[in-house]
Amino acid sequence: MPESILVVEDEPSLQETLAYNLKKDGYGVETVGDGLSALEAARRIKPDLIILDIMLPKMDGFEVARILRKEMTAAILMLTARDDEIDRVVGLEVGADDYLTKPFSMRELLRASSPSCGRTRMLREEMQSTKMSPLLLMKL
Repeated sequence: MPESILVVEDEPSLQETLAYNLKKDGYGVETVGDGLSALEAARRIKPDLIILDIMLPKMDGFEVARILRKEMTAAILMLTARDDEIDRVVGLEVGADDYLTKPFSMRELLRASSPSCGRTRMLREEMQSTKMSPLLLMKL
């Protein structure tokens, strides 16, 4: 079964482009255009990866990431036009695994979407099952 990706992007043309290229690369893809729909879809499909814009209607991507990080181990890739250092830091602090700014190349996105999302998910599941501290893992 192909890895599943939830694309959360409010710009329809970018949403379509992302979905097309990810499907072409063999991923199962679902798309939504706002933060509340992202929560519902993520809870329903339990994706392997969530590609998440920050500036979304109804609920911003920071809040979506914060909520979903408490509920699931899916990898989260922030994909946004916000390129200030503080935005990257906040994105990573609320639970994103990677942060990619627009404009970006599709090759760059596909690299960020590939094996790293599986490794991140496996690491989180291992931490949860053994109750290991993330700081302990960083020392390994």
